[in-house]
Amino acid sequence: MSVDVTPRGTSGTTADGGRGSSRPSAPPSSGPPRRRKVTLAARLRRDGALLLMVLPAVALLAVFAYVPMLGNVIAWQDYSPYTGFVNSPFVGWWNFERVFTNPLFLDAVVNTLIISAFQIVLFFPVPIVLALLLHSVLSPAVRTTIQSIVYLPHFFSWVIVVTIFQQIFGGAGYVAGRMREAGYTGFDLMTNPDTFYLLITAQVVWKDAGWGIIIFLAALSTVNPNLYEAAVVDGAGRWRRMWHVTLPALRPVIVLLLILRLGDSLTVGFEQLILQRNAVGVGVSEVLDTFVYYQGVVNGDWAFAAAAGLVKGIVSLVLVLAANRVAHVFGESGVYQRAER
Repeated sequence: MSVDVTPRGTSGTTADGGRGSSRPSAPPSSGPPRRRKVTLAARLRRDGALLLMVLPAVALLAVFAYVPMLGNVIAWQDYSPYTGFVNSPFVGWWNFERVFTNPLFLDAVVNTLIISAFQIVLFFPVPIVLALLLHSVLSPAVRTTIQSIVYLPHFFSWVIVVTIFQQIFGGAGYVAGRMREAGYTGFDLMTNPDTFYLLITAQVVWKDAGWGIIIFLAALSTVNPNLYEAAVVDGAGRWRRMWHVTLPALRPVIVLLLILRLGDSLTVGFEQLILQRNAVGVGVSEVLDTFVYYQGVVNGDWAFAAAAGLVKGIVSLVLVLAANRVAHVFGESGVYQRAER
């Protein structure tokens, strides 16, 4: 009976010099294994069912969103709807020069940025706080009731919302009536330009805070309960559990919605503002959307309106890309990230 005493990693020498070579084995590679590139045909076969499912949505998006973008060519034309964009003469960057030299456009930009800043600072945290409060309610029945009441105004049109605020805070509203009974007169919040930014922000909070609650409650439902139990075992109180467990779970959703809100910061509500434009004056209520509507659509200057709208779209795109890049720097996924093939 023979015993093989060949050391591990080498093999014994044989007469034919083949399998029994004493040459040591090659050292393992130091880097990670290189991933084999998947061909386009292989990816189509792999994801064919998913692509087929998303095809109707892509077709609708292409027809109603991307094909109409071809009409932006009128921003470089002296456009007339009677001749069409095919026969309208090109004027280069003349319409954009008109946009940037128009003082009303600059005023609209300033008002838009101020209103957007008010809504980001005062409105954006409200759904987060309400979601945290509802999440701490132990009774599902109470939680569902409160959520339904807060979510109900989301289904109201802006006409109804402005009318309700008019009946409460207007010159003939409930608050003004009670103040007149107490000896105070002259209260009319709906026509006061000095408080208009706070007014429209309060309207947005009342109408859309419930919609944001649903998103954050859905994110909170994915938190592992074992994390809270482990935090309690470690002696963490309610606030420490919220700071170290709840808020980190909400952070990706908060970053995502904040990026989308920054990209939409130049769109602050056309219907809401056009309904109250005459009550407070153009000086505080004119934003980019109403400016494009009155300067372009009402006055028939379609090329000017297209140029102003195109500038707004480009700035919004730059804001989304910049905010998404900042999110990547801080380790968040953001709206999108480069996929590894």
